[in-house]
Amino acid sequence: MDACPTNSHCGIEGVLEAYHRSLRSVQLYGPTNFAPVVNHVARSAAAVLDGSQYFVLLIITDGVISDMAQTKEAIVNAAKLPMSIIIVGVGQAEFDGKAMDVPIPPR
Repeated sequence: MDACPTNSHCGIEGVLEAYHRSLRSVQLYGPTNFAPVVNHVARSAAAVLDGSQYFVLLIITDGVISDMAQTKEAIVNAAKLPMSIIIVGVGQAEFDGKAMDVPIPPR
């Protein structure tokens, strides 16, 4: 969910607004594939390498990652781009943070 379709700076209020809006319009179900969204944001970040923009991808999930190998590869590929990835697990699913440990090559 993009809280800022006009590319304005939203801040925390915009993130919370987008989250609450998405809860009314999105039905959560599996499989939980992260690689496509990481790659999508990475393409946007790769298009702006002049330092004028920085991307923060916040993924709030209620399920275990289904495409772990592809997600790790997408994260490694995005490591040199102007972006951060934050993954938050909510609900009763078993989330293993160590499963996401990915060695990032030095910049």
